[in-house]
Amino acid sequence: MNITTVQASALQAADTATKTVGTPWINMTIFGGFVLITMVVVLRASKNNKTAADYYAGGRSFSGTQNGLAIAGDYLSAASFLGIVGAIALTGYDGFLYSIGFLVAWLVALLLVAEPLRNTGKFTMADVLSFRLQQRPVRIAACISTLAVTLFYLLAQMAGAGALVSLLMGISSQLGQSLIIVGVGLLMIVYVMIGGMKGTTWVQIIKACLLLFGVAVMSVWILALNGFNLSTLLGAAVETSGDPRILEPGLKYGVSETSKLDFVSLAMAMVFGAAGLPHVLMRFYTVPTAKEARKSVVWAIVLIGCFYLFTLILGFGAAAMVGAEAIQSAPGGVNSAAPLLAYELGGSLLMGVIAGVAFATILAVVAGLAITASASFAHDIYTNVICKGKSDPLKETRIAKATVVVIGSLAILGGLGAQGQNVAFLVALAFAVAASANLPTIVYSLFWKGFKTRGALWSMYGGLSISVLLILFSPVMSGAETSMIKGVDFAWFPLANPGIVSIPAAFLLGFLGSLGGKEESSAKQSEMEVRSLTGVGAEGAIDH
Repeated sequence: MNITTVQASALQAADTATKTVGTPWINMTIFGGFVLITMVVVLRASKNNKTAADYYAGGRSFSGTQNGLAIAGDYLSAASFLGIVGAIALTGYDGFLYSIGFLVAWLVALLLVAEPLRNTGKFTMADVLSFRLQQRPVRIAACISTLAVTLFYLLAQMAGAGALVSLLMGISSQLGQSLIIVGVGLLMIVYVMIGGMKGTTWVQIIKACLLLFGVAVMSVWILALNGFNLSTLLGAAVETSGDPRILEPGLKYGVSETSKLDFVSLAMAMVFGAAGLPHVLMRFYTVPTAKEARKSVVWAIVLIGCFYLFTLILGFGAAAMVGAEAIQSAPGGVNSAAPLLAYELGGSLLMGVIAGVAFATILAVVAGLAITASASFAHDIYTNVICKGKSDPLKETRIAKATVVVIGSLAILGGLGAQGQNVAFLVALAFAVAASANLPTIVYSLFWKGFKTRGALWSMYGGLSISVLLILFSPVMSGAETSMIKGVDFAWFPLANPGIVSIPAAFLLGFLGSLGGKEESSAKQSEMEVRSLTGVGAEGAIDH
């Protein structure tokens, strides 16, 4: 069967898929099996949750290899799978820039802050930021920024979940998709409340293995249909789309001067954002030693790098075999490209498997986000601010679980408003907020002796406020066809991503806030420098 025949039959089948989506009962049976298996894993893991360290950091019992898989599982979100494949299928070269940006972002996070943070901290990012600064105000600010980043990131996962399950069940109505988002949010709350970090980590390990295996099989399959010739695949994508610009830069970000500036802003957000993501950085606290942390980094780099190469094949494969029109008309729109491609390759069976893997991806990431948010509030605010470090560990864990319910509820409400948005784009917004609110303070805390508490507060509150304000008054919220709020226009900031303004502003605020004023403890500064760079003294602080 040549590629032209495949395209013709695929386009016809894709039109059917947008209506019936294969065989819904087969899709949902396989999908339900994945949910059941992961729930069993979570229940088994929950039996060993006895202390706060068990709930927040999995008892630090995971090896470097296991943690490397879990890191990959945490980082490769719905944006990486559903959003990027859809972006490449519709905008070609410009869509692949998301893959490049997220991969480079991961390398920046690893090389710049991962090991120093792990050596200095205990459970949360605020442990590091408040190490040599005034505890109370810095912990409050770090907790607020962590919750804000978490909520933005959860928007993308909830939108992806709604699109995915809607496609599986053939639900195109907004009410039906809204009910699905509510159901996914409730399931996420149950996972985290029961399993804690141990359950979440095992779900992430399983999800990483399944996701990488699934995308590898689909990529080899697509290449086989094209004679293992990437040029043939790209040619088929051009033929189906009818637009040769799909292989050239500028299809999305070159149409105007504003769009070019928006791309620079997007690139800044993606490259610097991962180093400020609390749920990714928290993964380094689940290993017992710095040596295992470095081992987990190697595994994560290999797995994540391979995955983003596969997205290139999957994206152009979807462009060639499904087509932009079929993708955009499917329930879930652009986020449906990967499941529709699976349907073209292997029918309802493969689609059910890939959709199950994608849903496991979403569950693993939202669980990681929820556990991070709950740990931040319970450990930073309740234990260290309200109780001044003298709380009952069991009560602290109960507070953390209550926080999960609140975060889950807010995520559901946000997900309802984010329906139809490309999840890769939504994650880029979370990266911008993380890079603005967290990264400057992390970098200054680790590498600048003159950094002061006032600088940390100016940087975190200022970066968070500027980034969120610009998003609220950007085309993301109003004034465009794809805006979250339809029929109104209160946008005065022209860019869809605020990174080009908010990230430099946050660094500048941190610098200006640290000029003059009261000096911080020089002994604490020296201790933090030694601990962050060498790990000496870190193990005892982490365990106790």
